[in-house]
Amino acid sequence: MGIYAIRVPDIGEGIAEVELVVWHVQPGDVVAEDQSIADVMTDKATVEIPSPVSGKVLALGSAVGDTIAVGSELVRLEVEGAGNLKENSAPAPAHQAPVAPVSVAKNNPPAAAPAQRVAPAEAAPASLRPVAVPRGAPAVVRTAGERPLASPAVRQRALDMGVELRFVHGSGPAGRILQADLDAHAASGGQAPAQGPAGYAERHGEEAIPVIGLRRKIAQKMQESKRRIPHFSYVEEIDVTELEALRAKLNQLHGATRGKLTVLPFLARAMVLALREFPQINARYDDEAGVVTRYAGVHLGVATQTEGGLMVPVLRHAESLDLWACAAGIASVAEGARSGKAARDALSGSTITLTSLGALGGIASTPVINHPEVAIVGVNRIVERPMLRGGQVVGRLLMNLSSSFDHRVVDGMHAAQFIQAMRALLETPALLFVE
Repeated sequence: MGIYAIRVPDIGEGIAEVELVVWHVQPGDVVAEDQSIADVMTDKATVEIPSPVSGKVLALGSAVGDTIAVGSELVRLEVEGAGNLKENSAPAPAHQAPVAPVSVAKNNPPAAAPAQRVAPAEAAPASLRPVAVPRGAPAVVRTAGERPLASPAVRQRALDMGVELRFVHGSGPAGRILQADLDAHAASGGQAPAQGPAGYAERHGEEAIPVIGLRRKIAQKMQESKRRIPHFSYVEEIDVTELEALRAKLNQLHGATRGKLTVLPFLARAMVLALREFPQINARYDDEAGVVTRYAGVHLGVATQTEGGLMVPVLRHAESLDLWACAAGIASVAEGARSGKAARDALSGSTITLTSLGALGGIASTPVINHPEVAIVGVNRIVERPMLRGGQVVGRLLMNLSSSFDHRVVDGMHAAQFIQAMRALLETPALLFVE
């Protein structure tokens, strides 16, 4: 038997360090060649790390949430035959509870900081050996004041089921309770003791959630955007009655063969046409170099909510797409982001972003610019309200556009003119098809 060390591979693009976001193995697991052992995150995407060999996991080198340098030892395996390490070689860094995130968010350690090292599991003192979390463990009973790890959706479902989460075994990282754990608990007949009406019971405890992985990247990106960009927002009301009538008619005629149209491809087309008059808005600003790059092509960022948080996949060359191709493209890039299958280059390179909360869009919003872009167009919900037209009160479908601009690059007058150009196109939708 030999010892084989798997190291963080060179992912390319000049990346020197990655963040460990998920372990797929635990000490004691047997892994096959090419089996995924961990997910790491770069500035652009999440990358799976496969095992180049088969073997048994002896030790994990980092904890979830750690930032680790390329080339660092990630996992140590026991393999058949000779490995790539000697028994008495410098051991891998290990953590006593490698699969569990810490109770509070960790600060990233400096890249050059020396890591504490221990011997492989067989040679390490018992107090330092990695501890595996048993799979399929029986339901646990926590103290009354202990707050189990669970998402808001899981907590709400448990409340609806009348299940007290402290009696449910969590199979996720750090014992996090998943939806599948609730299903297993219900199937086994498990139930908390009666405590009176659940909706009126006292609730105690706190939950410290590490800000790691995609959520950390989102936080860093938002902070960087607000720190570096002097935002100003502009809100305009648009009458989309005629647009909605056209959309309904097109869906009636072509929905079965070409697909249903939402309002987003119409908005994208209006943006493309309006940007021809305002090229300074379809741009990226490198404020360190002091250079604004304007783009002839419109690479549309589509703000997409995923289970992990907000992502912005990119629809390339939106200016070359008709309504149905644009609708299919938006759906495709959004689904790629939600499923986690989007390629790294599909999550970067946008020149302007479109964001919408759909039916939750509210009356107005102040969207944050996707740095280093200089503008973002936000869509609020469509509502029917009374309007005066020709001296008569009539019901019209109205929608607000709430947009933000980088005031270093875009003047207020030009921002207003750009939105007014979009308004003219959307309120007279036939103009969207006139070249």
